[in-house]
Amino acid sequence: MSTSTGVFDQTEKKMNNWKRERLSAATRIPLSSSSSSRPGTAIAQHPLEHSWTFWFDTPSAKSKQVAWGSSMRPIYTFSTVEEFWSLYNNIHRPSKLAQGADFYCFKNKIEPKWEDPVCANGGKWTMTFTKAKSDTCWLYTLLAMIGEQFDHGDDICGAVVNVRARQEKIALWTKNAANESAQLSIGKQWKEFIDYNDTIGFIFHEDAKTLDRSAKNKYTV
Repeated sequence: MSTSTGVFDQTEKKMNNWKRERLSAATRIPLSSSSSSRPGTAIAQHPLEHSWTFWFDTPSAKSKQVAWGSSMRPIYTFSTVEEFWSLYNNIHRPSKLAQGADFYCFKNKIEPKWEDPVCANGGKWTMTFTKAKSDTCWLYTLLAMIGEQFDHGDDICGAVVNVRARQEKIALWTKNAANESAQLSIGKQWKEFIDYNDTIGFIFHEDAKTLDRSAKNKYTV
């Protein structure tokens, strides 16, 4: 089955109860919560296991004359459930971002670059979506990451959504590409969390650097 509209429309209309409960519990508040409170009352903060940083690479700042990643900027670092929802509820979804934009969410102090020491020996799983169909899956990916839902969560560096003319891609970056069992577990769980039915592939960063678009998948699930 292709990455068709039907798969993600169904995800939008009929959220699996198990997944909803699991991801909601992971962040300790409902997916639909706006974290509202009575005036004058303090909002209880629920710390995440890791701090995370949103990064943005604006297409207007990109140029073939500058090094890749030089236009990438950190936006905000969050450490609690409430901070996450405050940010998420006030930023554009992937479907509303400009063509060519890249939006990242990485563990704090890890830069979303191949050259980062934590990422250098890693790789990435990638999912492809038809235009404007990645919004829900991007949210579920974020919730699974920050809610520590992966069995090998320590191996995860972060995720990125790439907005292009005819499609959108979400990639999940990991730090130890050679650990095949961990990578396969991450890939399988990721597909399960967001109800993605197509085969996905894992590419080593080292291969991507040397072979560019000719790099082949080392693992598939």
